[in-house]
Amino acid sequence: MENEAIIRLGVFLGLFAIFALIESLVPRRPRSQPRSRRWITNWGIVILDTLTLRVLALALPLLAVGAAIDAQVNGWGVMQAVAAPLWIKVTATVLIFDFAIWAQHLITHKVPLLWRIHRVHHADRDMDVTTAIRFHPVEIALSMLLKIGLVYLIGPPAIGIVLFEVILNGTAMFNHANIRLPLWLDAIVRQVLVTPDMHRVHHSIHRHEHDSNYGFSLSIWDRMFGTYVPQPEAGHDDMTVGLEWQDDRPSKLGWSLGLPFRRK
Repeated sequence: MENEAIIRLGVFLGLFAIFALIESLVPRRPRSQPRSRRWITNWGIVILDTLTLRVLALALPLLAVGAAIDAQVNGWGVMQAVAAPLWIKVTATVLIFDFAIWAQHLITHKVPLLWRIHRVHHADRDMDVTTAIRFHPVEIALSMLLKIGLVYLIGPPAIGIVLFEVILNGTAMFNHANIRLPLWLDAIVRQVLVTPDMHRVHHSIHRHEHDSNYGFSLSIWDRMFGTYVPQPEAGHDDMTVGLEWQDDRPSKLGWSLGLPFRRK
């Protein structure tokens, strides 16, 4: 799609700036370590993720949006055989892919090999807007391959994939941001969307808490499948975020990239 990358980048940078400003002025929780070092590492991972997708684009004919256009041109996928208005197909695309990302997230917690990769995201000891973009390049590549496969199976409109990606990026930054919603507003918003307090439970050091609240955008999947935990046992102010490495190692780029290959 024309200007798709520019639109996504513009929305990403705009929302990132907004959430970063809010959490700097009125943080939900105090930081346990200097932000600058974490941000250098987390942004370093993002740069490597971007390079990984560039390499993947060279190795594969098309990535997700291009695959959607290809499927549409060739009439491939379930949606291509269904006569329905575009808005219905776009809505269905967002819902289907949001569920797929929820299911993928759950699987990365249940399959030991995938958890070794995904724990790079969870090792961050402070949770803020940059945690939303802290994913190991291998996980980014696997996620893209999953989306491409699902695109060819479903045959969604390309605009639906773009909208899904924009919503996913925006809501992920929102619910990872170190911001506080008024309790009454949080209670309303989390009926539909994952809020920062809801997702913070997922970043608890305790296994029974970080194996919950897998949603990035919609909260309905965790409610439907019994993985919803409303609040951390220790409370948001006293809970420990991260995994067993409660030192400065997770804030180091080399250590974080090598974490999937460490035995412990």
